[in-house]
Amino acid sequence: MAVFDLEANNYDKWYDTKMGNFVDKVETKCAFDLFKPFKGMKVLDIGCGTGNFSIRLKELGCEVIGVDISDEMLNVARKKAKEKNLDIDFLNMDIYNLEFDNESFDAVFSMAAFEFIKDTKKAIDEVFRVVKPNGQILVGTINKDSSWGKLYLSEDFQKNSVFKHAEFKTIEDFIGIQSDNLVETKECLFIPPCTEKNNISMEKEEELSKIKEGGFICALWKK
Repeated sequence: MAVFDLEANNYDKWYDTKMGNFVDKVETKCAFDLFKPFKGMKVLDIGCGTGNFSIRLKELGCEVIGVDISDEMLNVARKKAKEKNLDIDFLNMDIYNLEFDNESFDAVFSMAAFEFIKDTKKAIDEVFRVVKPNGQILVGTINKDSSWGKLYLSEDFQKNSVFKHAEFKTIEDFIGIQSDNLVETKECLFIPPCTEKNNISMEKEEELSKIKEGGFICALWKK
Protein backbone atom coordinates (compact mmCIF):
# COMPACT_ATOMS: atom_id res chain seq x y z
CA MET A 1 0.00 0.00 0.00
CA ALA A 2 1.66 3.18 -1.26
CA VAL A 3 0.36 5.25 1.65
CA PHE A 4 2.74 3.39 3.99
CA ASP A 5 5.68 4.25 1.76
CA LEU A 6 5.13 7.88 2.76
CA GLU A 7 5.13 6.97 6.46
CA ALA A 8 8.21 4.74 6.46
CA ASN A 9 10.98 7.19 7.33
CA ASN A 10 9.06 8.72 10.24
CA TYR A 11 7.25 5.61 11.47
CA ASP A 12 9.62 4.78 14.33
CA LYS A 13 9.84 8.32 15.71
CA TRP A 14 6.64 7.87 17.73
CA TYR A 15 8.35 5.14 19.76
CA ASP A 16 10.83 7.73 21.01
CA THR A 17 8.02 9.57 22.82
CA LYS A 18 7.00 8.58 26.34
CA MET A 19 3.59 7.35 25.19
CA GLY A 20 4.99 5.56 22.16
CA ASN A 21 7.62 3.80 24.23
CA PHE A 22 5.01 2.76 26.79
CA VAL A 23 2.62 1.48 24.13
CA ASP A 24 5.39 -0.57 22.57
CA LYS A 25 6.34 -2.00 25.97
CA VAL A 26 2.84 -3.15 26.96
CA GLU A 27 1.94 -4.46 23.50
CA THR A 28 5.17 -6.44 23.33
CA LYS A 29 4.54 -7.94 26.77
CA CYS A 30 0.98 -8.83 25.81
CA ALA A 31 2.16 -10.62 22.67
CA PHE A 32 4.94 -12.58 24.37
CA ASP A 33 2.75 -13.53 27.31
CA LEU A 34 0.90 -15.64 24.72
CA PHE A 35 3.46 -16.42 22.02
CA LYS A 36 6.34 -18.65 23.06
CA PRO A 37 9.34 -18.52 20.70
CA PHE A 38 12.18 -21.01 20.85
CA LYS A 39 15.66 -21.05 19.40
CA GLY A 40 15.59 -22.08 15.75
CA MET A 41 11.84 -21.50 15.39
CA LYS A 42 11.02 -20.50 11.81
CA VAL A 43 8.69 -17.49 12.05
CA LEU A 44 6.85 -15.51 9.40
CA ASP A 45 6.30 -11.91 10.56
CA ILE A 46 3.32 -10.59 8.59
CA GLY A 47 2.93 -6.85 8.17
CA CYS A 48 6.44 -6.47 9.55
CA GLY A 49 6.64 -2.75 8.73
CA THR A 50 10.01 -1.35 9.75
CA GLY A 51 11.04 -4.69 11.23
CA ASN A 52 10.71 -4.04 14.95
CA PHE A 53 9.27 -7.44 15.84
CA SER A 54 11.25 -9.29 13.17
CA ILE A 55 14.37 -8.00 14.90
CA ARG A 56 13.11 -8.95 18.37
CA LEU A 57 12.25 -12.45 17.21
CA LYS A 58 15.64 -12.85 15.57
CA GLU A 59 17.37 -11.67 18.74
CA LEU A 60 15.41 -14.37 20.62
CA GLY A 61 16.99 -16.99 18.37
CA CYS A 62 14.29 -17.42 15.74
CA GLU A 63 14.79 -17.76 12.00
CA VAL A 64 12.67 -14.92 10.62
CA ILE A 65 11.15 -13.85 7.33
CA GLY A 66 9.29 -10.52 7.39
CA VAL A 67 6.70 -9.62 4.76
CA ASP A 68 4.93 -6.35 4.07
CA ILE A 69 3.26 -4.57 1.14
CA SER A 70 5.28 -1.35 1.51
CA ASP A 71 8.67 -1.31 -0.20
CA GLU A 72 9.78 1.73 1.79
CA MET A 73 8.89 0.12 5.11
CA LEU A 74 10.85 -2.95 4.04
CA ASN A 75 13.84 -0.80 3.08
CA VAL A 76 13.88 0.70 6.58
CA ALA A 77 13.60 -2.80 8.08
CA ARG A 78 16.54 -4.06 6.00
CA LYS A 79 18.67 -1.11 7.07
CA LYS A 80 17.89 -1.64 10.76
CA ALA A 81 18.63 -5.37 10.57
CA LYS A 82 21.89 -4.71 8.73
CA GLU A 83 22.96 -2.20 11.40
CA LYS A 84 22.45 -4.92 14.02
CA ASN A 85 24.18 -7.52 11.81
CA LEU A 86 21.04 -9.68 11.79
CA ASP A 87 20.25 -12.00 8.89
CA ILE A 88 16.54 -11.47 8.20
CA ASP A 89 14.80 -11.79 4.84
CA PHE A 90 12.31 -9.01 4.13
CA LEU A 91 9.93 -9.57 1.20
CA ASN A 92 7.07 -7.66 -0.43
CA MET A 93 4.11 -9.99 -0.16
CA ASP A 94 0.33 -9.90 0.31
CA ILE A 95 -1.17 -11.84 3.21
CA TYR A 96 -3.95 -13.16 0.99
CA ASN A 97 -1.42 -14.83 -1.30
CA LEU A 98 1.61 -15.93 0.67
CA GLU A 99 4.22 -17.29 -1.71
CA PHE A 100 5.25 -20.19 0.50
CA ASP A 101 4.53 -23.92 0.46
CA ASN A 102 2.03 -25.46 2.82
CA GLU A 103 3.36 -25.96 6.36
CA SER A 104 6.52 -23.89 5.80
CA PHE A 105 6.70 -22.19 9.21
CA ASP A 106 6.71 -23.13 12.87
CA ALA A 107 4.78 -19.94 13.63
CA VAL A 108 3.26 -16.77 12.23
CA PHE A 109 3.46 -13.50 14.14
CA SER A 110 1.62 -10.30 13.20
CA MET A 111 1.47 -7.07 15.20
CA ALA A 112 -0.40 -3.89 14.23
CA ALA A 113 -1.15 -5.08 10.70
CA PHE A 114 -4.64 -6.58 10.88
CA GLU A 115 -6.06 -3.06 11.25
CA PHE A 116 -5.49 -2.77 7.52
CA ILE A 117 -6.71 -6.22 6.49
CA LYS A 118 -10.29 -6.21 5.25
CA ASP A 119 -11.07 -9.94 5.04
CA THR A 120 -9.88 -11.29 8.37
CA LYS A 121 -11.05 -14.87 7.81
CA LYS A 122 -9.42 -15.14 4.38
CA ALA A 123 -6.15 -13.81 5.81
CA ILE A 124 -6.11 -16.16 8.79
CA ASP A 125 -7.05 -19.15 6.65
CA GLU A 126 -4.05 -18.37 4.43
CA VAL A 127 -1.85 -18.05 7.51
CA PHE A 128 -3.01 -21.46 8.71
CA ARG A 129 -2.01 -22.93 5.36
CA VAL A 130 1.65 -22.00 5.74
CA VAL A 131 1.97 -23.03 9.41
CA LYS A 132 3.05 -26.51 10.42
CA PRO A 133 0.80 -28.71 12.60
CA ASN A 134 0.98 -27.58 16.24
CA GLY A 135 2.39 -24.23 15.08
CA GLN A 136 1.52 -20.95 16.80
CA ILE A 137 -0.29 -18.00 15.19
CA LEU A 138 -0.25 -14.68 17.05
CA VAL A 139 -2.20 -11.63 15.89
CA GLY A 140 -2.16 -8.30 17.72
CA THR A 141 -4.27 -5.34 16.67
CA ILE A 142 -5.98 -2.16 17.89
CA ASN A 143 -9.25 -2.83 19.71
CA LYS A 144 -12.14 -1.05 17.99
CA ASP A 145 -14.10 -1.07 21.28
CA SER A 146 -11.66 1.12 23.20
CA SER A 147 -10.58 4.72 23.64
CA TRP A 148 -7.74 4.07 21.18
CA GLY A 149 -10.17 2.68 18.62
CA LYS A 150 -12.39 5.72 19.05
CA LEU A 151 -9.38 8.03 18.55
CA TYR A 152 -8.40 6.39 15.28
CA LEU A 153 -12.02 6.45 14.12
CA SER A 154 -12.34 10.15 14.92
CA GLU A 155 -12.91 12.62 12.09
CA ASP A 156 -9.39 14.03 12.24
CA PHE A 157 -7.67 10.64 12.01
CA GLN A 158 -10.05 9.44 9.33
CA LYS A 159 -9.26 12.48 7.21
CA ASN A 160 -5.57 13.00 7.89
CA SER A 161 -3.89 9.69 8.69
CA VAL A 162 -3.32 6.20 7.34
CA PHE A 163 -6.13 5.02 9.60
CA LYS A 164 -8.67 6.15 7.02
CA HIS A 165 -7.71 2.89 5.31
CA ALA A 166 -8.21 0.80 8.45
CA GLU A 167 -10.92 -1.64 9.40
CA PHE A 168 -10.69 -2.12 13.14
CA LYS A 169 -11.51 -5.36 14.92
CA THR A 170 -12.78 -6.52 18.29
CA ILE A 171 -11.97 -9.69 20.20
CA GLU A 172 -15.30 -11.09 19.03
CA ASP A 173 -14.16 -10.76 15.42
CA PHE A 174 -11.33 -13.21 16.12
CA ILE A 175 -13.21 -15.63 18.36
CA GLY A 176 -15.36 -16.81 15.46
CA ILE A 177 -12.40 -17.60 13.15
CA GLN A 178 -10.70 -21.00 13.41
CA SER A 179 -12.45 -21.21 16.77
CA ASP A 180 -11.45 -24.83 17.42
CA ASN A 181 -7.81 -23.76 17.26
CA LEU A 182 -8.10 -20.54 19.28
CA VAL A 183 -6.06 -20.90 22.46
CA GLU A 184 -6.39 -17.53 24.21
CA THR A 185 -7.05 -13.83 23.78
CA LYS A 186 -5.60 -11.02 25.86
CA GLU A 187 -6.00 -7.24 26.19
CA CYS A 188 -3.54 -4.50 27.08
CA LEU A 189 -3.08 -0.73 26.74
CA PHE A 190 -5.77 0.30 29.19
CA ILE A 191 -4.26 3.76 29.47
CA PRO A 192 -6.19 6.07 27.11
CA PRO A 193 -4.43 8.17 24.47
CA CYS A 194 -5.27 11.41 26.30
CA THR A 195 -3.25 10.40 29.39
CA GLU A 196 -0.83 13.08 30.57
CA LYS A 197 2.86 12.20 30.52
CA ASN A 198 3.25 12.09 34.29
CA ASN A 199 0.41 9.54 34.53
CA ILE A 200 1.86 7.09 32.02
CA SER A 201 3.00 4.14 34.12
CA MET A 202 2.53 0.42 34.61
CA GLU A 203 0.81 1.20 37.91
CA LYS A 204 -1.80 3.28 36.09
CA GLU A 205 -2.12 0.60 33.41
CA GLU A 206 -2.82 -2.02 36.08
CA GLU A 207 -5.33 0.22 37.83
CA LEU A 208 -7.28 0.94 34.64
CA SER A 209 -7.23 -2.71 33.55
CA LYS A 210 -9.96 -3.36 36.11
CA ILE A 211 -12.39 -0.83 34.64
CA LYS A 212 -11.42 -0.08 31.01
CA GLU A 213 -11.37 -1.87 27.67
CA GLY A 214 -7.86 -2.59 26.45
CA GLY A 215 -6.75 -0.51 23.50
CA PHE A 216 -4.86 -3.44 21.99
CA ILE A 217 -5.85 -7.09 21.69
CA CYS A 218 -3.85 -10.23 20.98
CA ALA A 219 -5.16 -13.62 19.88
CA LEU A 220 -3.23 -16.89 19.81
CA TRP A 221 -4.16 -19.95 17.77
CA LYS A 222 -2.47 -23.34 17.62
CA LYS A 223 -2.88 -25.29 14.42
